[in-house]
Amino acid sequence: MSKILFLITAADRWTLADGFEQPAGFWAEEAIGPYGVFKEAGYEIAAATPGGVPPTADALSLAPDFNGGPEGAERMKAALRDAVELAKPIRIDDVRIDDYDAVFVPGGWGPMEDLSDDPATGKLLGDWLASGKIVSLVCHGPAALLSTVDADGKSPFAGYRLTGLSNSEEIQNGLADRAKWLLQDRLISDVGADYQKGEENFAPYIERDRTLITGQNPASAVPLAREVVKALS
Repeated sequence: MSKILFLITAADRWTLADGFEQPAGFWAEEAIGPYGVFKEAGYEIAAATPGGVPPTADALSLAPDFNGGPEGAERMKAALRDAVELAKPIRIDDVRIDDYDAVFVPGGWGPMEDLSDDPATGKLLGDWLASGKIVSLVCHGPAALLSTVDADGKSPFAGYRLTGLSNSEEIQNGLADRAKWLLQDRLISDVGADYQKGEENFAPYIERDRTLITGQNPASAVPLAREVVKALS
């Protein structure tokens, strides 16, 4: 059976410029929505994290305010409990690309902490791109592409058209002025990407360039997963 790898942050905090450690992790909606789309399409799911550490869902992403109320929050928590594959990751170093059809990186502030500067992540994504298989990332997930920049300042993703959480959305989140850096800025300056964003903050927006598929924000996670399924079929 075909299989999709979830490459997930192992960080449970995001260190800001002033040293404050903002509780973080992966954003539940961005993992659970695509998980459901992929499972419905018949794909098996596996997960990998730095060091094989079980990932942490950002507590904010499980709160009623971000799930349409208490009932929605309970449904999200239940869905997360049911997604047992995500709680049993392997080490990124142990991933064999031949075993999978695509890789998917959900966001949350966690990837800004660890996936953005992780050699194993960088090697895996670079090799995945070279393999010709689908690479997909959403929201803060594209922070993982920063780890593909080599000592000469070059990334295999340079020149690719992509998206990710925009500066204006990070400002709306309320922590942009305390961040060490903003994702949109570094995707342009470090990766050399052709960054694009939608006209409206937090509205679904997807970019596809060759085998790279990216989504801008949480609302883009399910549309991105559907685009991945379409690309694989």
